[in-house]
Amino acid sequence: MSTDGTDVAPGTIQPIAHLDVEERIAIGKAARAAVPRSSHATWAPGADRPDPVTLLRSQEVSRVPALIDLRHERMLASPFAFYRGAAIVMASDLAMTPSSDLRVQCCGDAHLANFGGFASPDRRLVFDINDFDETNPGPFEWDVKRLTASFEIAARSRELGAKTAREITLRGTRSYREAMSQFAAMSNLETWYARLDVDAIVSRWQGELSEKELKRLSDLTTKAESKDSTRALSKLATKVDGEYRIKHDPPLVVPIEDLATEEGIDVAPEQVRAWLSDRFRVYRQSLQPDRRHLLEDYRLVDFARKVVGVGSVGTRCWIALMMGRDDADPLFLQIKEAQPSVLEPFTGASEYSHHGQRVVEGQRLLQTSSDILLGWVRTNGIDGVQRDFYARQLWDWKVSADLEGMSPTFMKIYAEMCGWTLARGHARSGDRVALAAYLGSGDVFDRAIADFASAYADQNQRDYDHAVAVISGAAQLAPLPQPA
Repeated sequence: MSTDGTDVAPGTIQPIAHLDVEERIAIGKAARAAVPRSSHATWAPGADRPDPVTLLRSQEVSRVPALIDLRHERMLASPFAFYRGAAIVMASDLAMTPSSDLRVQCCGDAHLANFGGFASPDRRLVFDINDFDETNPGPFEWDVKRLTASFEIAARSRELGAKTAREITLRGTRSYREAMSQFAAMSNLETWYARLDVDAIVSRWQGELSEKELKRLSDLTTKAESKDSTRALSKLATKVDGEYRIKHDPPLVVPIEDLATEEGIDVAPEQVRAWLSDRFRVYRQSLQPDRRHLLEDYRLVDFARKVVGVGSVGTRCWIALMMGRDDADPLFLQIKEAQPSVLEPFTGASEYSHHGQRVVEGQRLLQTSSDILLGWVRTNGIDGVQRDFYARQLWDWKVSADLEGMSPTFMKIYAEMCGWTLARGHARSGDRVALAAYLGSGDVFDRAIADFASAYADQNQRDYDHAVAVISGAAQLAPLPQPA
């Protein structure tokens, strides 16, 4: 095993079984007989259900103490924000639900805000899953349930009414099921290359979109194409003595020299830069040779800690400013801490001993087009603690859903987009023929998942209210259930 943990955990390599289509269909139908599709409809917390706030606080032990209050603030902004940050709670709950045992590479946190647009290597704006911190193999329906519940909770936050919420969730689950059926009939390479770009979105759904919504989509595309490292430079950096430096904006952005002082660590700036240069050499080794060559043409200029996301707040996330040909050729990288997936206690440990590699390999498996600079590194930080990280471009035409600005019609279309995209990822990583056979041609699975989403949205509201009471000091944590 390499010192950076970039290899696969040791074990016996199993031979690959190549089943014919009928055998794969039989697997799906056998799973359906063992775990009926209708069994996915129910959610009822057991008496031994762990306290959700206790689960969330178990994650905070390894996080930056100074950022915990900010994490609480962001998560408690709304029930939907709480849901976004509570992947560990839902993973624990899903482990108590019926399992199809049809495994795929799960996203692990497939809520609607973790889908969006970004630039493909051929410079097209594509729509895909864009967050993989929790990715790990697991039952396919776990991702479907998390995605569908997120639409139910979002619809409630918009006060769209129960009927509209139900229409939205059913559109998403139907899209997933029908897409899986289509992928099951496609060749391996056709499935592998399938993707949803802006042109495909407009072509497929323009009949349902108003002129105003089509204009908004066009404007969003234009805005995305301007969101790159050059724009990041204008927002995040300023010139100091003729050299660009990342702006100090605590606690959201803290340059590394200031961070060392903040944490009481006595380290000279030149030592920090030598350490960073060494770590970048290790990160480059995780890239393909041609991309390593590209990155070697950039020099490291500055480095800072940057707060990102909702549930990720408190993990160590860095941004690196690099310069290429000249000061008009910037590159911003994001280097994000990778901790064990919330799925692992319930679905099994990752085959990768390096969690940065787990994230990257899972992303490459689920996405059709991935960031060319995706890579990973293991390092001892300035505090001496060893951690895993993965790296990617900070902004590369990144664009996210505008939840508050979506019309009910567009939210239904967005649910279809997410359902199709999730099915494509699962079709790439699992047995799409068996999955399609399990799902069938009727709407039994669709209705069951929509029922689950409604029940789980009620649970999320209860958990949110409990978290608000506990963190405000108005209530106490319930103890974790003790094993029998």
